[in-house]
Amino acid sequence: MLAGSTGRGWIARGTVWLAALGASATGVVVAADVAAELKAASAAYAAAYNKADYAALADQWTERATLVEGRLELEGREAIVNSLRAWRERHPEATLEITVRDVDLLAEPLARVAGTLTFRSKPGSKPVTSRFTSLRVREGAAWRLAESIVVTEHAAALDDLDWLVGTWTAQAGGAEASGKTSIEAVYEKQLGGYCLVGRTRIQSAAGPAVEALEIIHADRASGEYRSWVFDSTGAQGEGVLEFDGSSLEKTMVGVPADRVPGAVARWTQVIAPAGEGRVTIHSIERSIDGVALPDGQPLHLRKVR
Repeated sequence: MLAGSTGRGWIARGTVWLAALGASATGVVVAADVAAELKAASAAYAAAYNKADYAALADQWTERATLVEGRLELEGREAIVNSLRAWRERHPEATLEITVRDVDLLAEPLARVAGTLTFRSKPGSKPVTSRFTSLRVREGAAWRLAESIVVTEHAAALDDLDWLVGTWTAQAGGAEASGKTSIEAVYEKQLGGYCLVGRTRIQSAAGPAVEALEIIHADRASGEYRSWVFDSTGAQGEGVLEFDGSSLEKTMVGVPADRVPGAVARWTQVIAPAGEGRVTIHSIERSIDGVALPDGQPLHLRKVR
């Protein structure tokens, strides 16, 4: 996991770099020794990642670097390394390979490097390949990353959410509590892995069950996750998901249930892994027609299969 937007932000910032350096956007010829240095820097990055050497990973980035993946954008060396650490600690056997396919020296201290990243969450697991385009700037003797944009191959775009696949259950108010609300959520890969489908059933003691269907799909161009949700009350919503390696955040907009006054509902749902086979789900920033609603109670779910 390295973690675009459409890339317009990268283009704008790259233009600023070039203007500040007085360089032509057409680039200049890359000397063999410079190309070798840049490839060596990429190899050192992969080695640091594979050894979980976070000090060495931090040294690869400039202090104000930017990392973009889908709608996720991390600003600053500390935020980037913290995200990498969180993902790496969830996958302690993960390995990374970097293949540099193109090097373009934009100006003497600035180069664009493009290629592929191949991750394996553990030995023998299916590899996940992403494309990357990065800006590296020379600081002293080191070529550091000023910005990197990563787009996961479409067929593997949902692999980062494999931890969500399975059956999850909870009882609001405490496990085994009588008269409380019970929740069951089942997520599974569909359509050859291009789609993640979730089915949720919420049964309260006070009324009929509410059932919901969710479809998660990765945008082919940007790799960002999109979600569509429909439930048996007539409510529906759509939005985007951001996964930073430690929690999944859904930002949604739609219509409320048929019996609820109002036309536009908005909410954010945070799904945070809480140890082996456990997640916490919390609905926050809720509103109907711009009128704020209280946050929902956190739900603590356990994977049963």
